[in-house]
Amino acid sequence: MERELLSQRIAEMVSADFDSNFTRTDALRLVLGCIDLTTLEGSNTKHDIELLCNRATGFAQQGMPTPAAVCVYPVFVSTAKQLLANTDIKVASVAAGFPAGQLPINLKRAEVEYAVEQGADEIDIVISRGKLLEGLDVEVGQEVATLKQAAKTARLKVILETGELKTPELIEKASKIAIASGADFIKTSTGKIAANATLEAFLVMLDCIKEHYAATKRRIGIKPAGGISSAADALNYVKVLRTVLGEAWMNKTYFRIGASRLANDVAMQLSNNG
Repeated sequence: MERELLSQRIAEMVSADFDSNFTRTDALRLVLGCIDLTTLEGSNTKHDIELLCNRATGFAQQGMPTPAAVCVYPVFVSTAKQLLANTDIKVASVAAGFPAGQLPINLKRAEVEYAVEQGADEIDIVISRGKLLEGLDVEVGQEVATLKQAAKTARLKVILETGELKTPELIEKASKIAIASGADFIKTSTGKIAANATLEAFLVMLDCIKEHYAATKRRIGIKPAGGISSAADALNYVKVLRTVLGEAWMNKTYFRIGASRLANDVAMQLSNNG
């Protein structure tokens, strides 16, 4: 999988203009409605979660889509769940030793189970990159399958941390393992290392999802996350998504963007367009 070819494909996709069937405003509204509004700091307090949830619900008062979910640490799930009880905004929780994932599987499972018991609708876990780099593919897949079972009815997003995998070939392998092991979504990054989401990694992951759908007719979601802070950047991800997977993925059921600052810029762009 040559990087030059990936770059060429991306350049062609992002250079294309929006059209009358899907305008720039349509794309901005899609982005805002597909954001997982996130706060994942060691200093988080219940007050921070209240502010996050108030921010999430506030967009509706401006006539804009509300974010798809808020994403918090497991200890704040019940707080977020109570605050969002009368909305359709989901509560997502990171788990399984986020962001490093360096925990034994029984502890990873326990954290997932705790988050679900607290009311999480969605669980974002981290794949064992170290084991993947050691060639322990079967063990990596077994971990994902175990955590999928622990998540019960909550949707499972599997973070590949593509910046640590480095090559398109490893990103492809990680994507296929996660998908085959039961992931509902595959996600680029934790946002906790220097190398965040890239369009190159995103495209590799989309190709894997497209291949899986062609073989099984099962749709897997995609979530770029980490470092996407401007509307312009987000729109490029939408262009690539639309080109590779098409309209069926252009909704919050199959597309999310993990972000903390992005929502404000998108809302500002929508206000200016209005």
